[in-house]
Amino acid sequence: MDSFDLRSYGLSVSDVRRNQSPAKLYAEALAQEKDCVIADTGALIAFSGAKTGRSPSDKRIVREPFSEHDVWWGTVNIPINLDAFEINLERAKDYLNTRRRLYVVDGFAGWDPRYRIKVRVICSRPYHALFMHTMLIRPSAAELADFGEPDSVIFNAGQFPANRRTASMTSKTSVDLNLHTREMVILGTEYAGEMKKGVFTLMNYLMPMRGILSMHCSATADPATGKSSLLFGLSGTGKTTLSADPKRQLIGDDEHCWSDDGVFNIEGGCYAKAIDLSEESEPDIYHALRFGAVLENVVYDHDTHRVDFSDTTITQNTRGAYPIEFITGARIPCVAGHPTDLIFLTCDAHGVLPPVSRLTPAQAMYHFMSGYTARVAGTEMGVSDPVATFSPCFGGPFLTCHPARYAALLADKMRRHAARVWLVNTGWSGGSPGAGSRIKLRYTRAIIDAIHTGALAEAPTEADPVFGVEAVTACPGVPVEMLVPRRAWSDSAAYEATVRKLAKLFHDNFQKYAANAAPEVVAAGPRMDA
Repeated sequence: MDSFDLRSYGLSVSDVRRNQSPAKLYAEALAQEKDCVIADTGALIAFSGAKTGRSPSDKRIVREPFSEHDVWWGTVNIPINLDAFEINLERAKDYLNTRRRLYVVDGFAGWDPRYRIKVRVICSRPYHALFMHTMLIRPSAAELADFGEPDSVIFNAGQFPANRRTASMTSKTSVDLNLHTREMVILGTEYAGEMKKGVFTLMNYLMPMRGILSMHCSATADPATGKSSLLFGLSGTGKTTLSADPKRQLIGDDEHCWSDDGVFNIEGGCYAKAIDLSEESEPDIYHALRFGAVLENVVYDHDTHRVDFSDTTITQNTRGAYPIEFITGARIPCVAGHPTDLIFLTCDAHGVLPPVSRLTPAQAMYHFMSGYTARVAGTEMGVSDPVATFSPCFGGPFLTCHPARYAALLADKMRRHAARVWLVNTGWSGGSPGAGSRIKLRYTRAIIDAIHTGALAEAPTEADPVFGVEAVTACPGVPVEMLVPRRAWSDSAAYEATVRKLAKLFHDNFQKYAANAAPEVVAAGPRMDA
């Protein structure tokens, strides 16, 4: 293949390889990157260096007249001026010009051709090229020949640090996005996930401008009707696990859009956590990590190249990236009809939210803007205090607009397409950790099945006196005694204290959004006087 010309970007490297096959990228990764090896399953094992996760505090958005009034400025979207961005862009290009060889990956973000954007990635590591070959939607030969100029360009010079003396820099890492030019610059981090989430951040800006709701969720479809179901949730709530449903088709595991025509996946691949992965617990993901996939920062046996998925020596954030078609039963192309059900997943370690409850439209907007889950920060003996985590729209780090904008789009689409909304607790029942127990996965799967079959649409409910949600009191395959939290606790005084504590956390968190939310949405939160 003839070398690709990047001189229009100020890049003079003569050896530029565009959209190489996984086999060629494997060969070059093994030849150029001393730490890359092939796992016994055929996946490429690669390492991202010192950074093994995203660096949200180092993310910057260019503040300029074109977009500044649309951006939700603050701790999520930290501004950088145009001069500083141009300095970082020049620094990235200077570094890339020192490389003997560069890689270009051209692909699409968005499976619906009417709304997709063309993305170009320029990088120097074969591992990064393979990762984005996996995560972007791969064009056909004809589409690649007719690709033309991209809508967005990522300059990945992550092996080279940012200059800390540049305005707005707080470390040697900087991930900068110019929403006007749609250029992204990466310095000081080789973590591949920055590219994936940079594309999602851009889509979170572009899609709402067109009346399309961009969402951090997994999605499945009914094989018979083609209608979809969406699962929202933060890390550890079961978003990926529950989307692996043999009775349904997988649309995608992480990033989607809801247009007037239905739901479509943004990505061409999946990026799953690999910690404690096993064939028994996650067979679809386990078997997808074969030739063509990338395993990041995992520990392996140097004789057999067998991966030890339980070893967190390098990081707890071990990851596997693979094309979505590696999942049996994936729906290709990754588009589906309007969702019948929206499922908000929360791992409530406080143990006071019902295993499943029905939400009104106002409650749906409240919980969507809250994006609650909890983690256990405890001792080895399990004596711990749950730590509440709130991430607006279940994807706060990737939002560009105010959460109220996404919530308004959600409310409009829910109303027009009569989607039901559910809050599903995958955390604790009968008490917090140490007193209660984690809700079994088989019970949660039974709940999800009952939602999809419509069995819960007419199920009996009971209003929660504090949170106001309608707790479902009968679900096939789920013990009835655990469905109403206050009855599942043996210590009623402890329950009352814990539910009020969590209600206050919700109330305090929502103050950030109350001024931009409708009165009925504010009123849909927990009753502090209950």
